[in-house]
Amino acid sequence: MGAAHELAVRWAAMLDGAVAPTLNRTQVEQLLDPYAVGLIEAVRGTGVTTVAAEAAAALVAANYRDPLAVHRSVLVLCKDLVDAVCPDPDCPDFVPVRDRAIEVAAEFAAAFTAGLRNAALAEQESTMAAVLTAAREAEARRQLSEARFQAIFAGASVGIGTIDITTGQVVDVNNAMAEVLGVPAESMPGRSVADILGPMNIGDAFARFQQLFSGEVDSFRVESVHTRPNGTITIIDLSMSVVRDSDGKPRFLIGVTVDVTERKQLADQLWYDAHHDSLTGLPNRLLFFDRLAAADGQVGVCYLDLDGFKEINDRRGHTAGDRVLCDVAQRLRAVLPENAVAARLGGDEFIVLVEHCSGREELTAVADSILGALRQPFDVAGLSVTVGASIGTALVDTHSTAIDELMHAVDTAMYRDKAARSRRAAALFAPPDNH
Repeated sequence: MGAAHELAVRWAAMLDGAVAPTLNRTQVEQLLDPYAVGLIEAVRGTGVTTVAAEAAAALVAANYRDPLAVHRSVLVLCKDLVDAVCPDPDCPDFVPVRDRAIEVAAEFAAAFTAGLRNAALAEQESTMAAVLTAAREAEARRQLSEARFQAIFAGASVGIGTIDITTGQVVDVNNAMAEVLGVPAESMPGRSVADILGPMNIGDAFARFQQLFSGEVDSFRVESVHTRPNGTITIIDLSMSVVRDSDGKPRFLIGVTVDVTERKQLADQLWYDAHHDSLTGLPNRLLFFDRLAAADGQVGVCYLDLDGFKEINDRRGHTAGDRVLCDVAQRLRAVLPENAVAARLGGDEFIVLVEHCSGREELTAVADSILGALRQPFDVAGLSVTVGASIGTALVDTHSTAIDELMHAVDTAMYRDKAARSRRAAALFAPPDNH
């Protein structure tokens, strides 16, 4: 429990400075304490990684909405959590613990993104409900309801606009709508939506508007990329609804827009971070197996690890080792064909997927290109360092071969290659036989 509490204390300290709820430090630590216990069990392999999603949901529920909170939490999960369970990088359990910590961080980031989206949508739905309620009341109690509607309309932080259902022309918009679209508010009344948005932006929404005008649907919601007149790009979540009178007759259309650009960028960045190796920038284990599972037809796989890499770390230090790993990643990117992708599995292990592989000849050519690229010395802080590699290959039909069978085949081939290289080296340096 001591290690879990220390992790919670460290986590709470990292969250300082983020846009936060009204909780004090002690309350934040108490919030994180039970999740810290579960996270430690998860990276030890005795618990489940879903605790990361529960922790993310708890932080979003506590009103942590700042992207900085996600960034710092992922750092804690990838570093402090590993240190709490296995602080020694040379420990045999270090790599499995680190890999599980990466999976935990990925689940946390995905859940946090989903929580942010749900919170934003709930706020938008609440605003939409308030607007529609005020609009309907305007028909029954015009004087009072119009005052309420105008207050919401003018002061809302989301864009709101009304459209005449008979002419299809804009009646009124608030300043927030004008800011989202990048068009002056005073220039929009009396113009059609298509005219205001322009052919570049109307896209799929045009057909949805036509359905509203014809009465086929009462509402729609769409998320689209919008190019403002000044050329800047924003991503808009647009909701449109028909407002009816007490007799059910359509009176006008009301639209609500929310600029979700930052949320979308955050989601994209979180997805990238969760699916790529932070050191080399290559796809990580999670993304590789996603690509492998989605592959169709015949594929080739090259599974390689670096020979003598441990000696570089021991003699030159981990900084030099990291530099070599980054250079290996760059060389893989440079020599692989367009239908191949490389990923880092962890440590000094890399894997290459060749999609739509034509046969053994193409796979052998890819493996030879990789070996040729890695034979060249590496420059590490002015020192020339040579690193070899062992490669196992497999050519399979994805329709008939399970992923675990494929990985077993290439793993066996890689170690067979390593053993053969060791025998050749032993024969080369053996003393001559005088008999």
